Amino acid sequence: MTKRTNKEVLGKGIRFLAAALLFIFTGPSILYSAFHNKEHPLYIAVLILGIVVCGVAIFLVFKGISTLMKALFD
Repeated sequence: MTKRTNKEVLGKGIRFLAAALLFIFTGPSILYSAFHNKEHPLYIAVLILGIVVCGVAIFLVFKGISTLMKALFD
């Protein structure tokens, strides 16, 4: 008997990866903006925001791939 793919969990994994795609492009853009405005008073705040957004992107990619694997192989 073959197992079927859990479509609900698969959709959840795809949603995680779609959200990660947004953060993958936003994070480096924020970091680029921060590094080109080092004299601005909000430099540190924008830099920290960019690092956090990049971290969230990495987390969402791993969470999305993990959820996809769970949907396909559990």
